[in-house]
Amino acid sequence: MTSKKKAAFTSIIAAVFLTTMKFVVGILTSSLGILSEALHSLLDLLAALITFVSVSISDKPADKEHQYGHGKIENLSAFFESILLVVTCIWIIYEGISRLVSGNTTIKVTVWSYLVVVTAMAVDIGRSRMLFKAAKRNNSQALEADAIHFSTDILSSGVVLLGLVCANLGYHKADAISALGVAVIVLGISYRLGKRAVDVLLDKVPEGLTEKVETKLKSNKEIVYYHNLKIRVAGPDTFVEVNIHLQPQTDLETAHGICNRIEKDMETLIPRCTTIVHAEPDE
Repeated sequence: MTSKKKAAFTSIIAAVFLTTMKFVVGILTSSLGILSEALHSLLDLLAALITFVSVSISDKPADKEHQYGHGKIENLSAFFESILLVVTCIWIIYEGISRLVSGNTTIKVTVWSYLVVVTAMAVDIGRSRMLFKAAKRNNSQALEADAIHFSTDILSSGVVLLGLVCANLGYHKADAISALGVAVIVLGISYRLGKRAVDVLLDKVPEGLTEKVETKLKSNKEIVYYHNLKIRVAGPDTFVEVNIHLQPQTDLETAHGICNRIEKDMETLIPRCTTIVHAEPDE
């Protein structure tokens, strides 16, 4: 099992543990805040499963039908994850407003209520750090999306914890209000994840990447000038195409060596980068 798959599988185990624990305690205490977190964790589990499948497929080599590889499956999984989060928010907002309007906000706050939330925060801190490291090591957007998602789960759990403290002091409406706070946080996460995934699926160049590539090309004194620079990203892979002009007297062997050096420069600059350089004599 690769490091990417190990990271994704570990996230699945953590999601199963947290989802079960939150549902049990949420049902026993009637806490909408904890139940909203439980539903959130259930979708986290589904997202983790999607991530595991996507990172397994994305590492498959290019074939006749997928000539640029299978990397965009990671971006597609990140988009699906954002949709799942929006669905969660709709239910949480509906249930939270219903409880506030009806006045049915009384919950049972026990030691288990605090224990489940604190445990969830500790687990999310650990797995978000683990996923961030794996995402950086493997240049994986799917793992990075999971890492961002779970790191913000820490904040939403903190909101629920605050609601429990207030409910314990007699202000039971705080539980429903904290659930609405979770929904707002998750909506923000969903928008950012979804937008980033759609940008990649539509071949939008990541911010700052063009500037990095152009800086590297301009620093190469063997290039007279370049044009038609194109960059696309598919999951962990980046594809760069560029036309370069060389001195007219440059022979074929020298031109080939220059192109090879440019390709190696791009591989050093961008992990898992495939570069196609078209060389032509400068007029």
